[in-house]
Amino acid sequence: MKFTFYGHSCFAIETGGKKLLFDPFISGNELAKDIDINKIEVDFILVSHGHGDHIADLVPIARRTGAKVIAAYEIVTWVGAQGIENVHPMNFGSANFDFGKLHFLPAAHSSSLPDGTYGGNPGGFLVHGIEHKFYYSGDTCLTMDMQLVQRYAKLDFAILPVGGNFTMDADDAIMATDFIQCNKIIGVHFDTFGYIKINHQEAVDKFKAAGKELILPKIGETITL
Repeated sequence: MKFTFYGHSCFAIETGGKKLLFDPFISGNELAKDIDINKIEVDFILVSHGHGDHIADLVPIARRTGAKVIAAYEIVTWVGAQGIENVHPMNFGSANFDFGKLHFLPAAHSSSLPDGTYGGNPGGFLVHGIEHKFYYSGDTCLTMDMQLVQRYAKLDFAILPVGGNFTMDADDAIMATDFIQCNKIIGVHFDTFGYIKINHQEAVDKFKAAGKELILPKIGETITL
């Protein structure tokens, strides 16, 4: 399984012969200026919520690739109004796809679309992939609901925000690892804006002291998991 980081909370995962892209925000991110969105090939686009720093490149990538967009009903409706027809609306629950079973789980955040309309419930994704099982929390604070994740699956790894201010910081993410029973974490949602700049070494050391692993990928980096 390969994980490619495109900055902020945008990443791609190749699993079961399918390419999944999460929260496509690249062209508006100065830190990701060397990433060409026209070279990204993808089969599915999964969107955690409607904020611009998670969907800025959703429509152009979906239109060019023909990828199926999986998101809250309200986001899918907004995408459809822009001519994207290959969509799958969800609310909290589960569904089966070519890459495996998918749970859409609650996140404690907010969600509005670029035009100011309601973006539905913000959430995260638990992917029961053919090769691995992993959890992406989306933008969220620490919640007791995360304890349900380990009841659904034994995770191989998880993707959690660590930037603080708008989401969990490293300390909260460490507590989240106990809730989800997963010690291998890829950190996202950090450094993009002044509010969420972090000390990388300090965050990694905190995880290590807790007996856990935090990976902070570089933009454009591909990791084999």
